[in-house]
Amino acid sequence: MSAPEFVAIGHVTLDRFGDVVRPGGAALYAAVTAARLGLSVGILTSHADDFPLELVPSRIELISVPAAATTVFEHEQGAGERRLRVRATAAPLGLDDLPEDWRDPEVVLLAPVVNEVDGALAGAFDGATLAAEAQGWLRAVAADGAVQSRTWPSPKGVLSRLQALFLSGADVRGQEAAMTEWVQRVPVAAVTAGARGALLYVNGDRYEVRPRRAKQIDATGAGDVFAATWLVRYRLSGDPWEAAEAAACAASLAVEAEGWSGVPDAAALEAALTVYRRAV
Repeated sequence: MSAPEFVAIGHVTLDRFGDVVRPGGAALYAAVTAARLGLSVGILTSHADDFPLELVPSRIELISVPAAATTVFEHEQGAGERRLRVRATAAPLGLDDLPEDWRDPEVVLLAPVVNEVDGALAGAFDGATLAAEAQGWLRAVAADGAVQSRTWPSPKGVLSRLQALFLSGADVRGQEAAMTEWVQRVPVAAVTAGARGALLYVNGDRYEVRPRRAKQIDATGAGDVFAATWLVRYRLSGDPWEAAEAAACAASLAVEAEGWSGVPDAAALEAALTVYRRAV
């Protein structure tokens, strides 16, 4: 069996919003995005039997490491910011968990949410466009489950292999000096800033990515949609600026509905891009 065109690696999660529980995780949101944009997609992940596999789109192939628990996040909104608590975690993901026939995809996204992805996986895909969302490597979990920021313990080995790095402004708050070093070590990096758009770094030079105005309903997964869209569009065009415009539009469409229901397909994205570019 050949590898999917797009492979995402990271925990699928159960996301609790009060009494509402939805499947989530950066890898899942990215995979949904890539699938809706036309690629064959797989996720290497870990979860327990309580994860609702029937809710995952049928086009997405999951290979899961067995676990006693599924990773669970509680989402709380306060003072204009999202606060997270971790109530359970699934198994870590390493080189031994990667199937041999998944080692030659076109695109790979390392998408940890709670430090579960071994950085050594970056060395397993010599022929792929390799990218990472670093948020999960920048999180520590306190005794009460509260998610706190931490320094990235060993980024150089991962960064040396990446084509693209994705971060959010919230991920790097207080670590701006380190971020400046990280974006100099990769060909392309993006730091998303929600309704303010994003910063794109190409060979270390900084560019602003104009936002598309959106009526936000649910921002969960927006950064993952941005990352996956950028990778899909860059695969087609080789143009990091065009890919960033598409990514900004896709993320803004995604936040206009709950969960991943607002993630656009290729036609919806093209329509939004046409309007977006006319507004320049």
